[in-house]
Amino acid sequence: MSLFSDNLRFLRDRQEVSQQKVADSLSITRGRYVKYEDGSSEPPIEIMLRISKYFHVSIDLLVSVDIRKYPVDNLLALPDNRILFPVTVDETGENKIEIVPQKAQMGYLAGYTDPEYIEGLQTLSLPFLRNGKYRAFPASGDSMPPYTDGTYIVGKYVESREHLKAGRTYVFITHEGIAYKRYAKQNKNSTLVGSDNTFYEPYEIQWDEVLEIWEFACSINTREVHVSETVPPEIKGLFLGIKKDLRELNQKVSTMTNSDSNNVVL
Repeated sequence: MSLFSDNLRFLRDRQEVSQQKVADSLSITRGRYVKYEDGSSEPPIEIMLRISKYFHVSIDLLVSVDIRKYPVDNLLALPDNRILFPVTVDETGENKIEIVPQKAQMGYLAGYTDPEYIEGLQTLSLPFLRNGKYRAFPASGDSMPPYTDGTYIVGKYVESREHLKAGRTYVFITHEGIAYKRYAKQNKNSTLVGSDNTFYEPYEIQWDEVLEIWEFACSINTREVHVSETVPPEIKGLFLGIKKDLRELNQKVSTMTNSDSNNVVL
């Protein structure tokens, strides 16, 4: 419990209150509280709940994260009492946006709740993105043209699924992976999402599979995008079909013209 003890002392010092005042607020003796701060005793769950409410910090954060490393005022609360993550800024005061690398998508699923893992990701700053928590995720495949391999979708963290808006696009982090889709509607158990490439059918994502949701804020291309890549496959196929029909029609017209020429009587 040394981490918990360190956090307890840090939070009390930050509020500039005495051990006696905290103990009185928790309805315990000062001697009992001192044992929690020096690590010689562990509080039962009911006292842990009181401590959590007193300092306005979740229990999982108190016992598993060294909160001295993060500005407490900038910790963003997550639902379901999960570990919080910090909204960090660079030396100029700009919001630091973590970049989830293409080759480490599965690693994100394992480490998205670990502040040390998130802290180890590379970051960038975009001055026009403020007032929120942003993160960049790799796009892949051809389901959301013009975003293909080499594109990063920068998303703004969505605190509640009730904030989702029909027709907007979101990055859904699920147990299966990272999916960038257009949101359609939802019910108690799932959400219906679709691709901009109509070749792919809409499908449902079960809410108990969803870990995080990030709303599209902007995109970053890391390679040049060719015009052909921005055309959905079904549209490309339609034009190829028309091109084929025109070629066959021209051949028929040419054949008929040649035939009529051969039948001319001089």
